[in-house]
Amino acid sequence: MNTRTEPAPGVDMPEPQYRERPAFGTKGLPVALACLIGILAGIALFIVGIGGIVSADGEGPQVLGPGALLGAGVLLALAALVVGAGLTIVAPNEARVIQFLGRYTGTVRQDGLRWVNPLTTRKAISTRVRNHETSVMKVNDADGNPIDIAAVVVWQVRDTARAAFEVDDFVQFVSTQTEAGVRHIANRYPYDAHQEDVLSLRDNAEEITEQMSQEITERVESAGVHIVEARFTHLAYAQEIAQAMLQRQQASAVVAARRQIVEGAVGMVDQALQKLSEEDVVDLDEERKATMVSNLLVVLCSDRPATPVVNSGSLYQ
Repeated sequence: MNTRTEPAPGVDMPEPQYRERPAFGTKGLPVALACLIGILAGIALFIVGIGGIVSADGEGPQVLGPGALLGAGVLLALAALVVGAGLTIVAPNEARVIQFLGRYTGTVRQDGLRWVNPLTTRKAISTRVRNHETSVMKVNDADGNPIDIAAVVVWQVRDTARAAFEVDDFVQFVSTQTEAGVRHIANRYPYDAHQEDVLSLRDNAEEITEQMSQEITERVESAGVHIVEARFTHLAYAQEIAQAMLQRQQASAVVAARRQIVEGAVGMVDQALQKLSEEDVVDLDEERKATMVSNLLVVLCSDRPATPVVNSGSLYQ
């Protein structure tokens, strides 16, 4: 039996091996300006060197020959290009996972133009809040009845290192684990509760979705993903039993309504007898009280208007 005090079972997932840490880097705009100046200076030296080789009137002492100027210009331009290769643009709510020779060195989260080691590889990972809505799945509830269920999960990448290295595809991982969590929760609870203190998917959606959110969080924690919220978007009996379950719900509603009508009618009859006795309107013996109670209950509990019958004789005739 699933009572309100039963805790949700934990999910045993592998312990993550990576943790996000800041990568070494600096602001990219000063580096970009320095690279631009270096490229322009290299080009200028190269042009001066070409001019010195072509010119035939070169007289007087020279600190550097035309060949040296050519080499210096080429090296300066190449160095500026290599340094400029470390420039990377980071969009808002986006991170860059940095690897050097296959080794994780850190993550850049500051948006804008940033500069990192030019010999590293940079993988972009979005840290925006995302939605994942499952398809309508057919599962069996705790009573074995087939139901159609779907859910939406709001999630966000919190640890980019785990998202990049702990799982193969963190987006697909979230999708698969969400469906697994929804199926598991649906298997643990009945669609309708027919006993007191028993959680049901239909009547206790708020409490059950909290447990579902907790379970999905445990499932995707190894991928560095945080679950913001999880909600059911579709919940119904499967088509093959929907008609039978509808009749069952209607019968339960009729019984509940009749029970309330009878309880109200008994209270009204009791008040009527007390009022007649207190006001001393009429003196009724037990047989007359029983007859009056029977008539009042018939009138109050009937599902159609009662037709009164006037008795002109005595009750005992």
